[in-house]
Amino acid sequence: MPHNVIIQTYPQLLELYGPRGWWPLSACNGYHPNDYSFPKTASQRFEICVGAILTQNTAWTSVETALDNLSQLHALTPAALLACDDQVLKTAIRSTGYYNQKSAYLKTMAAFFHDCKARTPTREELLQLRGVGEETADSILLYAYQQPFFVIDAYTRRVFTHLGVNEGKESYRVVQKRFHDALEPLYQGQERILVYQEYHALIVEHAKRNHSGKQKQ
Repeated sequence: MPHNVIIQTYPQLLELYGPRGWWPLSACNGYHPNDYSFPKTASQRFEICVGAILTQNTAWTSVETALDNLSQLHALTPAALLACDDQVLKTAIRSTGYYNQKSAYLKTMAAFFHDCKARTPTREELLQLRGVGEETADSILLYAYQQPFFVIDAYTRRVFTHLGVNEGKESYRVVQKRFHDALEPLYQGQERILVYQEYHALIVEHAKRNHSGKQKQ
């Protein structure tokens, strides 16, 4: 039953809202529906990593403001962000909230990204970084590195608790495993990546449209 709900909900949401083109990137002026070639460069990959940290506990519109500020400072590369004055960095990302903590998280991520070079990091490595939890790690892996990790956020929990898939108290990994177990037999290789990306973005879109109050991501 839970697997059937997960499988059936994806095409229903896709028919309702269409391709989302998530993760938004400055190089393509935001969203890029039906174009799964992003990220194309290391700088775009790094922008996703930065956005994944900034979007914690805030609305995406606030993240866009911060990313624009960082772009104007030419600070959207690991080296430039690491060299950025702490107070200047905090001011640039103030719109996202928790800017004292997030500025430190960004510098930790920048140093890690620089050391990784072209290598894809492991989930365990990302989780060891200050300020990176499971949702942030999986967002980075799925969207920046095209690795098959389904992102479980508050919207996913809310929607699928309402649909009876979850009870609401399960751990992140338990909920994620339900999605993986349901979807992995149906989608292989690169198709699995794009389905995970679209499905997560569609859940966010659906939850935002059907939830009053402050919209996030």
